[in-house]
Amino acid sequence: MKLHKWFMVLSAFVTQAAASEDAVAAATDSLTVEVEVTGIDVARGGDVIVFVFAEEGFPKQHDKALQSKVMPVNGDTQHFEFNVQQSNLAIKVLHDEDGTGKVSKNWTGVYPSEGLGFSNDQKVTLLGAPTYRNSVVNLNEQSARLQIAILYP
Repeated sequence: MKLHKWFMVLSAFVTQAAASEDAVAAATDSLTVEVEVTGIDVARGGDVIVFVFAEEGFPKQHDKALQSKVMPVNGDTQHFEFNVQQSNLAIKVLHDEDGTGKVSKNWTGVYPSEGLGFSNDQKVTLLGAPTYRNSVVNLNEQSARLQIAILYP
């Protein structure tokens, strides 16, 4: 009978230790990213959309973003918060003036007519959109705060 009690105590200890390890792993798997969007032209109205990307789909395929959040324009600075599982991410911000959820182009059909911002201060140039490699941010801590300025054409 003593052996049975010893086994029960040992089993309970192992179960509790495993649960503690799972809780620690879950806590370290999730990273909080705060994105502060600055330079919003309030007079243009519309929404601000923040997209969080892994490499796939960045920056044009919005449906492949890991997460996105939309807020109506309500000031020249707005704050967004994301809980993510990956530590390497690229962020795109769109001032969606016309409510399409897509980047509208100017008369050339190439260059954007709405405000955009990217992580690592990347910009759309005559050569095209920023690359993931130049825009990627490595989050080394449990939480990170990024500031992204919207630039208008």
